Amino acid sequence: MVILRVRFSSFWSIPRSAIQIPNSALGWTMALAIKAEGIFKSFYSGWRRNKKKEVLKGIDLQVEEGEIFGIMGPNGAGKTTLLSILSTLLLPDQGKIQILGIDRLRDGQRIREKVNISSGNANFVWNLTVRENLHFYGMLYGLTGKKRTEKVEALIKLFNLEEHGDVSFDRLSTGLKQRLSLAKCLINDPFLLFLDEPTVGLDPSISVRIREQVRSIQKERGMTVLLTTHNMREAEYLCGRIAFLKAGEILTTGTPEVLKRMVRIGDTVRIEFHGKIPEDELSRADGVINYSITDGVCDIIVDEGEKRLGTLVALLSRDGVQIGKITLGQTELEDVFIEFAKGPDSDLGLCV
Repeated sequence: MVILRVRFSSFWSIPRSAIQIPNSALGWTMALAIKAEGIFKSFYSGWRRNKKKEVLKGIDLQVEEGEIFGIMGPNGAGKTTLLSILSTLLLPDQGKIQILGIDRLRDGQRIREKVNISSGNANFVWNLTVRENLHFYGMLYGLTGKKRTEKVEALIKLFNLEEHGDVSFDRLSTGLKQRLSLAKCLINDPFLLFLDEPTVGLDPSISVRIREQVRSIQKERGMTVLLTTHNMREAEYLCGRIAFLKAGEILTTGTPEVLKRMVRIGDTVRIEFHGKIPEDELSRADGVINYSITDGVCDIIVDEGEKRLGTLVALLSRDGVQIGKITLGQTELEDVFIEFAKGPDSDLGLCV
């Protein structure tokens, strides 16, 4: 779908997703919010700046308008550096970038008017209150008078900060600081939102609430979100597509479902039974990677659990074997992350 953006002076404008025209009717393809080609970035250290560390090594990335796109990778992979470059906080050493159709290297100011960023390590003026901090950032984005006041109060209400509006930043809990950070990043009604580990260090219950708010706001406003995270549940819940970044290179990109299928760990089928399992036939069955039998329980690793389950039950039911409880365990996104975080010999370079 192509989203026609409608701006009104009021903060509570019509959601951008409210007016949509099918791409097929216009003959258009999906627009890109982010298009990056050949991004390199190095940092230098030492008193002569003679120690070079390559952080990004030829990054190519495309993010479609209106999607939540996730970037995952181990510590030191270059996630925050990439986010900082795309959000105009850092300059790349080399490469081409377009943000919302604007050349990032030629017109960074126009991009900054249309994007915003929130970090998991929220940092605000420590002695200003929640309300004062939001007014401060509102002024930086050129909001004045009644319009700024209305927007600040609307954001305080949206993130349930009414009871804390007059509390200084240094007295807020970690969860409240993060809610303030998310409120701040909506102050300019951005088209593109960068979230750098938005729930890091938060209690599970608060993390769930933050994720729900991010998803709700993105859906209501039709904005694009680029998210970095270590949280597998967060990535699977929020992201339509995920890129795995390691040692400054994107190894693969795909939906959570596709990425899980790529990892040849397989799904597990656990079958409780009485009788004698026909092991010769089981070992030769289509899709069976491995199996073990212990005390009336048969654990079978298969390529696709749901696809193979019916055949396995039929095979094991022969010769008077009685089938009891069946449990299907699917590959988790965490398994995919672990495989990609392994050493350089990991052979999982498929791009989707």
